[in-house]
Amino acid sequence: MSLVEEYEEGEYGRAPKRLKTAEVEEGEELEEGEDSDSESAGLLGDVENVGAEKKALWTTTKYGPARRDSGEDSHRIAQSPVVHVRGLCEAVVEADLVEALEKFGPICYVMMMPFKRQALVEFEMVESADKCVACGSSEAVYIAGQQAFFNYSTSKRITRPTNSDNPNSGNKVLLLSIQNPLYPITTDVLYTVCNPIGSVMRIVIFKRNGIQAMSVECAQKAKAALNGADIYAGCCTLKIEYARPTRLNVIRNDNESWDYTKPYLVRRERGKGRQAILGEHPSSYGDNGYGSHCPLLPLPGNSRYKLSSHDIPEVVAYPLPQSSSYNNHGSSSVAMVSGLHPTKMNCTRIFNLFCLYGNIEKVKFMKSVPGTALVEMGDEYAVDRAITHLNSIKVFGKRLNVCVSKQHAVIPSQVFELEDGSSSYKDFAMTRNNRFTSQGQASKNIIQPPSCVLHYYNVPPCISEDQLLRLCSEHDVPGFTKFKMFDAKPSSKTISGLLEFDSKTHAVEVLTVLNHYQIRIPNGSNPYTLKLCFSTSSHL
Repeated sequence: MSLVEEYEEGEYGRAPKRLKTAEVEEGEELEEGEDSDSESAGLLGDVENVGAEKKALWTTTKYGPARRDSGEDSHRIAQSPVVHVRGLCEAVVEADLVEALEKFGPICYVMMMPFKRQALVEFEMVESADKCVACGSSEAVYIAGQQAFFNYSTSKRITRPTNSDNPNSGNKVLLLSIQNPLYPITTDVLYTVCNPIGSVMRIVIFKRNGIQAMSVECAQKAKAALNGADIYAGCCTLKIEYARPTRLNVIRNDNESWDYTKPYLVRRERGKGRQAILGEHPSSYGDNGYGSHCPLLPLPGNSRYKLSSHDIPEVVAYPLPQSSSYNNHGSSSVAMVSGLHPTKMNCTRIFNLFCLYGNIEKVKFMKSVPGTALVEMGDEYAVDRAITHLNSIKVFGKRLNVCVSKQHAVIPSQVFELEDGSSSYKDFAMTRNNRFTSQGQASKNIIQPPSCVLHYYNVPPCISEDQLLRLCSEHDVPGFTKFKMFDAKPSSKTISGLLEFDSKTHAVEVLTVLNHYQIRIPNGSNPYTLKLCFSTSSHL
């Protein structure tokens, strides 16, 4: 079995984060221009159903309210072996679905959508799907302790990422898509997550990475136990599929790849002489100890997926990676950004771009190094995310270089005036535009690399496509080529949608300039803050 981690967004039917589309609680009013919960969820990606999923009439049950989308009462989905499951709890995994629904008939495939709290379940026969939908309409069906709702999918078959539909085909390699990776994912983390379920043989991380285990049985068990689970609370969510490769090739043991059948497979660097088996010195002489993997994320003691004591193989103490790619950056929460355009970049525009990856405390341009700024972020993980996604991107014709600064804080010294007349230093610690100020708020964000499609939200309903194009023109940034507005509830005070640009560079420039732009409307007391983020959609 191989577990492959992939930082590619949009794998969950282009809905990468938990959708919170519920209306504001009764009696709770928002000020004009204020973000509602549903609009804050705009950070989570595009509010669409998976693949060909259309709006459907959900079954009404005496155990709960009718579940309908947009009130399309006259439209009923035709029978299909694929059932769309809705209303799942956040902690549900694939095994919970199979356990609850296999009583209706054999299940041949499950697709998790954890951030929507939904899933697709494909039965081998239409009759089994009929039983499932009929049962859900007449009585409460509970999955992992929470009532779920069922309807036919508009798809007749769930699209598989590989040609093999049969989990017993012999492939031991699993593909893991890590969604919303707020924290670094390493071979050590993946080993700790997966090894309690089945012995892990190999791991390869390449922003699409994998683990190979010993048998198909373990691969199936790991997929069922971990598909849809969070590695850390509210983030680093797993989506697991069978991968195309049947074997992983590991050339060295480090933080991004590891062959657990060859614990001393370490790359020999040129000019370094013979490779020492146990590193430079014993663990007692340095900070980097050796030994077996520490239990970072042990499964609960009562987990039904853990290996029994007689199944656990003899433990081999593998040397831990000497250093991670993150540790090579250092542990500072200050990023140094160079390659900034001298006239088009300022503190606010740096904030607009970097706030997608963590809170921004302070920004200061360096007088001694033109085109360079220091960005103090909320923590070192935010700096690591910014480096991962923003290093080497082009902004206003110049390529950014983002790295960890030797400084551990930004000190407001030598403040001067930039070429656009703004200050070279600005404190953002108290701004409401920071998007990671609480765990709940942070969990709504999806860590997405720059793309040519922007998601906009918190826009007043009176704003049209032409007005948004005029806004781009007035600020001398490229206009979008395609426009899409999401359907809003009649009671909604704001709208959201997607904007597609000719290139990723154009989208980055528009976000840098217009993110957090204050939109004022006639007779409005408070402005609306236009919010932008990179979409999980690659095109419209």
